[in-house]
Amino acid sequence: MSQIFDEEGNVIPVTLVEAGPCIITQIKTEEPRSIAKGKLPDKKDSYEAIQIGFQNLKKKKTKKTQKDKPFRHLREFRGDIDISKYKEGDKIDVSIFQEGDMVKVTGLSKGKGFAGVVKRWHFTGRPATHGTKHELRTPGSVGSSFPERVIKGKKMAGRMGHERRTIKNLKIIKVDPEKNLIAVQGAVPGVKGALLEIRG
Repeated sequence: MSQIFDEEGNVIPVTLVEAGPCIITQIKTEEPRSIAKGKLPDKKDSYEAIQIGFQNLKKKKTKKTQKDKPFRHLREFRGDIDISKYKEGDKIDVSIFQEGDMVKVTGLSKGKGFAGVVKRWHFTGRPATHGTKHELRTPGSVGSSFPERVIKGKKMAGRMGHERRTIKNLKIIKVDPEKNLIAVQGAVPGVKGALLEIRG
C-alpha cells in the first residue's frame, strides 16, 4: 500500500495493482468446438466463457501441457459477458479502467495458520483472576448433555485466513497505462504479490 494527496491536500490510502496485460487464450461457446470424423462431439465447452492468461512463462519453464498457453495464471470468466465482442489473442490492459470507476476486487486473504477462538472468533476468554488457572484463552463449554455431540458450525479453533474474499465499491484513483498500474483506494485482500480478480 501507499498514499497520495488530492488537490485539497487530503491523504488517500491506495493499493498499487499491476493490472495486466492479459491475453484472451480461449473463447468457450455452448456449441462443441469441433467434431472429428468418427468421434463424438466435445461436450466440455457446453457453456459460454472467456479464458484469459496472465504473466508469460519463459520457454525453459514451460511444461508440455503449457506449450499452447504459456501463462503462469489461467482464469475463466462466465456469466453476463458478451463473447461476440472478443476473439482469441485480444489483449486486456488497464485502458479499460478510468479514474473514478468503482470496482470490486477478489483475492485470497492472508493465511494466519492454526488460531485459537480468541484470535479467530474474538472470544473474550475467561477471567484473569479469581481462581482461573491456565484457562485464559480457552473456548469454554462446547455443548450440553444433549445431544451429546458437538453441533456443526460451532465456533472453535482452527485454520484462519486463506479464504476467497471480495471487497466491493473500491474507487480507482489513478491509472498508469505505461506501467500497467492502477491505484485503488483502500486495501485489497491477499499478501503482497498475490493474484487478484478485478471486475468493473
